[in-house]
Amino acid sequence: MATPAHTSLLLSNPSPQPQLLFSVRRSVSAHTRATRFKCSASQTGFFSRLGRLIKEKAKSDVEKVFSGFSKTRDNLAVIDELLLYWNLAETDRVLDELEEILLVADFGPKITIKIVESLREDILARKLKSGSEIKDALKSRVLDLLVTKGSKTELQLGFRKPAVIMIIGVNGGGKTTSLGKLAYRLKNEGVKILMAAGDTFRAAASDQLEIWAERTGCEIVVAEEEKAKASSVLSRAVKRGKEEGFDIVLCDTSGRLHTNYSLMEELIACKKAVGKVVPGAPNEILLVLDGTTGLNMLPQAREFNEVVGVTGFILTKLDGTARGGCVVSVVDELGIPVKFVGVGEGVEDLQPFDAEAFVNAIFT
Repeated sequence: MATPAHTSLLLSNPSPQPQLLFSVRRSVSAHTRATRFKCSASQTGFFSRLGRLIKEKAKSDVEKVFSGFSKTRDNLAVIDELLLYWNLAETDRVLDELEEILLVADFGPKITIKIVESLREDILARKLKSGSEIKDALKSRVLDLLVTKGSKTELQLGFRKPAVIMIIGVNGGGKTTSLGKLAYRLKNEGVKILMAAGDTFRAAASDQLEIWAERTGCEIVVAEEEKAKASSVLSRAVKRGKEEGFDIVLCDTSGRLHTNYSLMEELIACKKAVGKVVPGAPNEILLVLDGTTGLNMLPQAREFNEVVGVTGFILTKLDGTARGGCVVSVVDELGIPVKFVGVGEGVEDLQPFDAEAFVNAIFT
């Protein structure tokens, strides 16, 4: 039983405990918000630094890009000869030949006409008075287009770990190989990578990815049974990535023709599955396109983008083709940035795309 002194204290100040409780709750709530913000800011900083590092490496590896585009550069080298003895009286003939050269390099009709007509206007307005000025203006037009329509060339990985990157594309485009090379590059930047073998249709796909996992020192999640759904494999991988503190989960998917609608629907299921585990995932959906197909890649890109929303392109095998103008065409047509380009067979030959380095590599 309370003593009179205790009773008096309780009666004279009946509400100290509720006030204290409210104060504690408010303090805990503020602390929780601050902790969450700190965590998000820290992870955002990690991914931002990673993006900058990759971009800096792209600028330092210009020699690889330069050698990788040698066939396209050789194809466009005739522009120098064409413009060497240019004079105003021959403007129409020179521009007609320039148009043909750009078309052969797979710049595409739309972008080629846009560039050539822009040059014609500046020539007639006496803004361009020499062959070298026309060449510089040509390079500037191509660079402006790439920067304007495909500016976000850095990986956009959000603010929450693990970031999830889905790699998609048709059969034979170099999808699994590109994933392995991307893992190698990220791993070298100190990123903790988990691979997900979501290509459950092709028998050798998991084996191929396991070889890449061993080669790059990454861990991997594979299907636990035959004919497992790709969405279940990716979901399990992202859950593990979340629980075990991985920075990035790289998800392979089955190669498919863009005209196979049932398989395209499976991509939607994969996208939804990872989004249930990590809100906002996948952070990137990278479409691998075979550079040797030139402008034929555009219908593929359109279909994949309409189905799952492509965030960036990986253009492969560009070292084996003179049709490097397709890089400009795909950006111009779809307004989606190129994130990486394959310029060789080596493990380091998947290069972050840098618009300025690309323009300098194809135009001598």
